[in-house]
Amino acid sequence: MSAIIETRNLVKRYGKLEAVSALNLEVPEGAIYGFVGPNGAGKTTTMRILTTLMRPTSGEAYVAGYEVTHNPRNVRRAIGYMPDFFGVYDDMRVWEYLDFFAACYDIPERERTTLVDDLLELVDLSHRKNDMVDKLSRGMKQRLCLARTLAHDPQVLILDEPASGLDPRARIEIRELLVELASMGKSIFFSSHILSDVSEICTHIGIIEAGQMVAQGSMEEMQRQLAPHREIVITFLNTGDRERARGIISGVEGILNVADLEATEKGRPRLQVQFNGDDEGVAAISQRLSEAMIPIVGFSEEERNLEAVFMQLTKGLVT
Repeated sequence: MSAIIETRNLVKRYGKLEAVSALNLEVPEGAIYGFVGPNGAGKTTTMRILTTLMRPTSGEAYVAGYEVTHNPRNVRRAIGYMPDFFGVYDDMRVWEYLDFFAACYDIPERERTTLVDDLLELVDLSHRKNDMVDKLSRGMKQRLCLARTLAHDPQVLILDEPASGLDPRARIEIRELLVELASMGKSIFFSSHILSDVSEICTHIGIIEAGQMVAQGSMEEMQRQLAPHREIVITFLNTGDRERARGIISGVEGILNVADLEATEKGRPRLQVQFNGDDEGVAAISQRLSEAMIPIVGFSEEERNLEAVFMQLTKGLVT
C-alpha cells in the first residue's frame, strides 16, 4: 500500500527543547493508524505540522502526496482535522453549525441541506438537528465535531485524542464511527494514550516517546517483533500429569522452553511452553498429550496485549 501520510526526518524545536526528533512516519492509504504515546511525547506537535498549523524546524512531511510547507492549501483540502480541544459555537443550532462549516468549504447552498442531513445521520445526531449546540453532551459535541471534519469529503482524517474525556459508552461510539468511516474509504490517523481504544480498531500503530518514533507497523508485525515465539499455558489435574506431559512436550520440534507456572486458585499445576512453530505445531502438542491419555484442564495461548508492547518498547526511554 502507498503512504497517505509520510514524514522524513521531521524535527520541531522550541528553543533548546526538541519536541519532535528526526521522526519518520508512514501511514498506509486506507489504514486506521493509532499514534500512541504518553502526554508530552510529541503527538500533537506532529499533528499540527501535518495539518499545516505549524512549520517544522527541518525535515519533510507529506499528506495525500502534498508537502505540507509547499502546498498547504492542497493539504487542507485533503484532510479533515479534529484538534484535541475542538471549538463549537454554542449559540448555533446543530444543523446551523454544520451548514456554516460546509459554507466555509465553498459547498453550494443548494447542496448543503442534504449534506447536513447525511452527516447528522452518519454520526447519529439526526434527532438533535434543531437543538442548540450548548445543550449537547460532551460525547455528542465530539461526534458533531467529527461530522464537521467530513463536510468537504476529505481523503484523510487527522484526529487528536478523539476519545479524550469521554465516558465508556461514548468512547465505544466514537470507535465504531471510526471503523465505519474507514469502511467508506477514509484513511484515519488518530492519536491516543488510551491503549484499549487503539488495540480494538487499529490496523497499524506507531509508538512515539520523547519525540522519537520507537516502533511502527501493522498490529501483526508489532506482535511478531515483540513476541517472536508463542507462549502456551497448559493446566493439569495433578502434578504427576504435569511431569508426564513435560517429557512428551520437550521432544516436540520447535519447543524452546518448558517451565512451571504458579498453580491456579484451585491448586491445579500448570506449564508454560515457549514455542516457535505454527498453528499446526500447536495442534500437534495438544494431540500428543491426548494420545498419551493425559487429562488437561486448560490449554490456551497467551497473547501479548498492546499495553505490554508499549511498556516494553518505551521502558528504555523513560527517565
